[in-house]
Amino acid sequence: MVETQVKTAHPKGLWVLFGTEMWERFNFYGMRALLTLFLVNSLMMKEEDASLIYGGFLGLCYLTPMLGGFIADRFFGNRNCILLGGLMMAIGQLLLFTSASVFSANLSLATTIMYGGLGVIVFGNGFFKPNISSMVGSLYPKQEKSKLDTAFTIFYMGINLGAFLGQSICPLLGDVRDTGGVRDIHAFRWGFLAASIAMLVGTLIFYFLKNKYVVTPEGRPLGGLPSKNVAADFEEGEAQKAVFSKPSLIIAGIVFLILGALVHFVFGQNLIYTLIYSSGLTLAGLIISDSSLTKIEKDRIIVIYIVSFFIIFFWAAFEQAGSSLTFIADNQTDRNFFGWQMPPSMVQIFNGLFVVILAVPFSMLWDKLRANDKEPISPVKLAVGLLLITVSFFMIANQVKDLGNSGLLAIKWLILLYLLNTCAELCLSPIGLSLVGKLSPKRFSSLLYGVFFLSNASGYALGGTLGSILPATGDKFNKAKELGIDLQGILDKTITPTPEQLKVLADHNISDHNNIFVGFEIHNLFEFFMVFVVLTGIAAIILFALTPFLKKMMHGVR
Repeated sequence: MVETQVKTAHPKGLWVLFGTEMWERFNFYGMRALLTLFLVNSLMMKEEDASLIYGGFLGLCYLTPMLGGFIADRFFGNRNCILLGGLMMAIGQLLLFTSASVFSANLSLATTIMYGGLGVIVFGNGFFKPNISSMVGSLYPKQEKSKLDTAFTIFYMGINLGAFLGQSICPLLGDVRDTGGVRDIHAFRWGFLAASIAMLVGTLIFYFLKNKYVVTPEGRPLGGLPSKNVAADFEEGEAQKAVFSKPSLIIAGIVFLILGALVHFVFGQNLIYTLIYSSGLTLAGLIISDSSLTKIEKDRIIVIYIVSFFIIFFWAAFEQAGSSLTFIADNQTDRNFFGWQMPPSMVQIFNGLFVVILAVPFSMLWDKLRANDKEPISPVKLAVGLLLITVSFFMIANQVKDLGNSGLLAIKWLILLYLLNTCAELCLSPIGLSLVGKLSPKRFSSLLYGVFFLSNASGYALGGTLGSILPATGDKFNKAKELGIDLQGILDKTITPTPEQLKVLADHNISDHNNIFVGFEIHNLFEFFMVFVVLTGIAAIILFALTPFLKKMMHGVR
């Protein structure tokens, strides 16, 4: 009887990792909710620049896991990297707190400290993120690997419970307006301080509980130093070490430089985005060149790559939450929520809230379909996720179509957008994490999570680029009108502005031209949102079409 109890329950280590990740996500999402508004209102940046910094920062947060995964696999082990990463992220948030405390006295110093804080968070996240995800898979014995979709959905709920808490507490402390509706630009620091404290709590939970609960099914500590690896933890006949030959490392270095030059000079991306795109492609090539890989292992890794490519388009749309959607919530939305004026940075909260509500029903849905032998394979779930996000952006595009320059979007439409995006995310993100766990050879587990997170990084970078083409919102037209300038006429090129007018617009961070995306001029919010509809819609259709091919390449893995 005891035996079956052990078999059906999830290991206690899952709840320790759940708690650690929950506080880490509180810290990350709480800060993310405030970041672009802090950059625009306190550090006096243009929305376009804030979007690019936001996309670059998020992208780098998902680029450094590759480095953190490599260092953990080779030198420090998972648990040491989690502790190091947690402390670094807490320090990074304290630097943002400092930046938000000194900007009124010294703007350039505050901007420098802000960049330093984001840099420390980026590296801390790199040590933390891949190591906690790869430990979830190792808690389960080989015969229970089918439980991973459910385990990752539970783990994902921890992530989003943290996100929900962070996105409610940090904006309440940091995104504050007085009774006249004027924003307190000095309050952002309290949100950053709360994020720092949350990260310290998560790190301490892991430190005190790791030895007791974060263990293999046989009771050995998980994620210790790689030099103490045990052969029994690997699949039968599976190589325990990756074999990268010297020539393949040299070729990878050359490929990285060539790709970097292409992305930077031909496609005109900034250095951070260049680093994200070129390192992702290089790492993918390096792993597949490993001489220890069998044909089946290679096929399965190629499936991870194909899926990762499509996930880029999902995150590019999804991550508008912290940039363009936050600016729209701030400037062109009626945020009256049952009589309460919701802070614009808090509108994102619905994503975390809906995940907490829906994670278990989605997990039960997959379990029920599996029991009836009707569960779709992972790539089909991912394509459904892409389709749902297409529908959500098509809906919002139609809602903003007739707003003009003065109309306000009802907050219910943003809430519905986040509901659909959450359903999309639950079909895609935990399923993607689980798929990497099921398809990865163990010796590449952390590195392939690194590649998977690189697709997130590329999506965020693309999202930052797309967010920066946001056309002028109603507040810009109103401000220009106050200044005696016809902004619509200037944008339509029916009026030629004087040099004085151009300077006045620049001083108020108002752009005097529409942005261009792949040759198309974006005139209004409808056209802006349709960009996402087209990108994610095409990605969904192609991924559905590729499913039979991917199923074959997965060699029996569902």
